[in-house]
Amino acid sequence: MPQLTVTEKPTIRSICVFCGSSKGNKPAFMEKAIAFGEIIAKQNWTLVYGGGSNGLMGAVAKSVLAHGGKVISIIPEALVAPSGDMLGEVLIVKSMHERKRMMAEKSDAFVGLPGGFGTLEELLEMITWSTLGIHSKPLVLLNTHGYYEPIRQWSDRAVESGFVIQSARKVFT
Repeated sequence: MPQLTVTEKPTIRSICVFCGSSKGNKPAFMEKAIAFGEIIAKQNWTLVYGGGSNGLMGAVAKSVLAHGGKVISIIPEALVAPSGDMLGEVLIVKSMHERKRMMAEKSDAFVGLPGGFGTLEELLEMITWSTLGIHSKPLVLLNTHGYYEPIRQWSDRAVESGFVIQSARKVFT
């Protein structure tokens, strides 16, 4: 008789959040960022993020701190001055690549909130790393106002067109 294996859910202690350093043009973007920060703190997770106090990034971090949570800011030297006040434990690194590597090392899961090109690049790198077997951590897109719907559609089209394997498409929800 075959043995059944129970797969345990990974223990989440830290969440890396990728999101915009701008607040966007819909109040719901900021509202969801603040609410998600509260959830992170109440779950006793540590927020790992790109540092700074501006936009959605700052809103999530300030909310985590306001609700008694822990924050780790990882920021490249070149971005220290334009990022505003530093929040939580601040780790300054040499480059953007080192920042992403350290964010991945210090996180048990990744969440993408709305953002611009930098946010998209960070998310796509984590998706790529997962498909290459570099990590197997959960990745979730917070699809406020359908913000990430075009990415989901593109991913489905890439699978249908034979450029992405189905299992890779399932990396994020």
